[in-house]
Amino acid sequence: MELGLAGRRALVTGAGKGIGRSTVQALHAAGAQVVAVSRTQADLDSLVRECPGVEPVCVDLADWEATEKALGVVGPVDLLVNSAAVALLQPFLEVTKEAFDMSFDVNLRAVIQVSQIVARNLIARGAPGAIVNVSSQGSQRALTNHSVYCSTKGAMDMLTKVMALELGPHKIRVNAVNPTVVMTPMGRANWSDPQKAKAMLDRIPLGQFAEVEHVVDSILFLLSDRSGMTTGSTLPVDGGFLAT
Repeated sequence: MELGLAGRRALVTGAGKGIGRSTVQALHAAGAQVVAVSRTQADLDSLVRECPGVEPVCVDLADWEATEKALGVVGPVDLLVNSAAVALLQPFLEVTKEAFDMSFDVNLRAVIQVSQIVARNLIARGAPGAIVNVSSQGSQRALTNHSVYCSTKGAMDMLTKVMALELGPHKIRVNAVNPTVVMTPMGRANWSDPQKAKAMLDRIPLGQFAEVEHVVDSILFLLSDRSGMTTGSTLPVDGGFLAT
């Protein structure tokens, strides 16, 4: 299926690692111009070597003023993927203010800020656009030690719907993807314990975790005009976890 992404300009947060990095690589391969945002310069340097032409922006999205300064000058963007996130896992009774603030600053507040920057420019140009927020199955199911993380992703799902409602009249579509455990390097490290993995896999009808490509393919579809009548959706990429 031809997705028609060539020549379009996309911005991807969390571009240094994991789903964000793989999304940049896929968009670059599809012929899109990509602005890659990460807080880690070394990750951006290696990404630019792999994907010549990618425009790197190094900024900590938890810093509102720095983000405004860094992204306020990137120019017109047609497609946005909000992939940056932190997962600071603590038992509920041990949740700290620092973990709460950092989680909501990066996982939710930055999504609002970056999306505002992109959407305002789209509206000023009278151009259509698409935004995909990378959420989680944890937005809709309770996971042990994930109280703050699950809360940020539950909020992201509702933010996605409100954004779709308000930006739809401007021809800007907003959707979310909600993956299960994804076999990024971090995912492999966090779920390498067979006993821990089995407890989750037993709840997934397909009996496997997601590969990065499963998530990236869904993101690219939602960015493309092939999903032109889809907005406000939360798309599970979870092997059926949310169906159980």
